[in-house]
Amino acid sequence: MAVNGGQELIAELKSLSESLEAKQPQDVVAVALERYASKIVLACSFGAEDIVLLDMIHRINPSVPLFYLDTDFLFPETYTTRDRLIERYDLKPAQVIQVKSLLSPDQQAHRYGEALWSKDPDQCCQLRKVEPLTRVLQGYDAWITGIRRDQAPSRANAGLMEWDAKFGLVKINPLARWTWADVWTYIKVYEVPYNPLHDRNYPSIGCTHCTNPVMPGQDLRSGRWQGSAKTECGLHKA
Repeated sequence: MAVNGGQELIAELKSLSESLEAKQPQDVVAVALERYASKIVLACSFGAEDIVLLDMIHRINPSVPLFYLDTDFLFPETYTTRDRLIERYDLKPAQVIQVKSLLSPDQQAHRYGEALWSKDPDQCCQLRKVEPLTRVLQGYDAWITGIRRDQAPSRANAGLMEWDAKFGLVKINPLARWTWADVWTYIKVYEVPYNPLHDRNYPSIGCTHCTNPVMPGQDLRSGRWQGSAKTECGLHKA
């Protein structure tokens, strides 16, 4: 990648991030799009946070691409939401990048055994999410994500702009300061098409095998990898 994660850059990003703390997410997006121009991409799961970012980006520069990690185990509603967003924002085929594992589900089962997600969810995420993400990010200098600080302890210190040492590029988190309520206020005000699973107690939506509904009062990410100590798929760890 063109960007180098030296100490000078890391310090510059920290200073820039701190200077944006009092700004709105749209301001963070605008700075990021101007700074990284044609070498920036949105990571989109078609969940609530990511569709907000898609809307914000489209209002500033509708040519910015997005990618999604198609694990082959996504909910039908997720694909439907993808298609609705493509139509809403008139996204061109080149702007919507589908990224898949190098192994088909059958190949994975043959090599690692059936239902790897239940036996070794970390390995399953490595094969179907982390490796594909590593591959797609090689073409960019910066990526925009929908993580928020209040989602999980592992995200509590996320900067608005920071160096992603794991993947070797700049990471932009415009919604880091926002709450779940802020996200939904935006969706309602701007009438952004959203995944209908959100209306059925799925605040965080991943693969069918590893995502369950969350009851009122429970942690919003408690529906992911229920029955295990796993809390992240590996995309947002240093």
